[in-house]
Amino acid sequence: MYGTSEWWYKRGVAGFRLDAVDTLFEDPNLKDDPVRPGKNAYGDPNLENKYNDNLPEVHDVLKALRKTADPYGAVLIGETWTDNVAQLKRYYGANHDELQMPMDLMLTKLKFSAPVFRQHIASVDASGEWPTYVIGNHDIVRSWNRYGDGQHNDQIAKDMAAMYLTLRGTAIMYYGEEIGMQNNNPKRKQDVKDPIGQLGWPQEIGRDGERTPMQWNDTPNAGFTTGAPWLPVPSTYKTYNVADELKDPNSILNWYKGLLALRHHDQALLDGDYVALNQDDPNVLSYLRRSGDDAVIVVINMSAKLQKVSFDLAKQGFGSGSAKTLLTTQTSLQNNSSVRQLSLEPFAAYLAELQK
Repeated sequence: MYGTSEWWYKRGVAGFRLDAVDTLFEDPNLKDDPVRPGKNAYGDPNLENKYNDNLPEVHDVLKALRKTADPYGAVLIGETWTDNVAQLKRYYGANHDELQMPMDLMLTKLKFSAPVFRQHIASVDASGEWPTYVIGNHDIVRSWNRYGDGQHNDQIAKDMAAMYLTLRGTAIMYYGEEIGMQNNNPKRKQDVKDPIGQLGWPQEIGRDGERTPMQWNDTPNAGFTTGAPWLPVPSTYKTYNVADELKDPNSILNWYKGLLALRHHDQALLDGDYVALNQDDPNVLSYLRRSGDDAVIVVINMSAKLQKVSFDLAKQGFGSGSAKTLLTTQTSLQNNSSVRQLSLEPFAAYLAELQK
């Protein structure tokens, strides 16, 4: 394993994503995992993965992989499914000698809620590590479906982007999030390609729904192929596709493009601290990203109702409340010049540069 990775580093590979790295080892005595109440989608007893997940030997291997990677400046990203931040922290290594970027996949299990996200972000930030936020991947229902409420999914998709693309750390995107791609779940067992779905149907439908082709335009098969794709393209490709969204200034894609451009050039977003604001607000998630005298405020209404918020930023050195809008989903805030008081439309997102 180490020699193989080094072979690739010598040929210019910049690093590896380590799939399901927490399952690298099983107990050498092949002990049975403890049985939990209930059954899984296959009808088998639920198990506590005590003897085949997150075993100490995993960390020994990660240290060796990191030792091989470091001379080449290579990066190791880990698919690390953890239950809490303490577990996640171990994958960095006590001496920062394991993964540079273990994925925070816990975010994918959280409900769309300002207090829930605020608590999780605070816990991750308090760990002192460099976060690696993930809101979706090829094994779980797409983020547009999972966080959405069935009525405001596009707005919620923009809110999620505003959050995980402005937090301290690295964001790992899953293709299609940037255009609002949706699950296209199979309706019949004979249409299932994923072995997991074939085995567990209908309680377990598999992962085909989140793995459909990228939607480039509104031509047949979303412009992905002129042949027959392995998985069918959902009918929503007619409106959720790259070509059409590029033309729409209010599309999810152009919102992502604006956030990514800002993220690459704004000093506060590049390396600034995270400072939580209005921590008792049950509906609006807000925080500062601050680097020296540079600061960006991020305000996200995570409710379906109008919310009025106010900010006193004297402790942060921005007592005037003066601001210059950077990005917003709310037209009436595009020329806003103060954050002392804001009136936020349902699911509105607002980003501004603070001025002294």
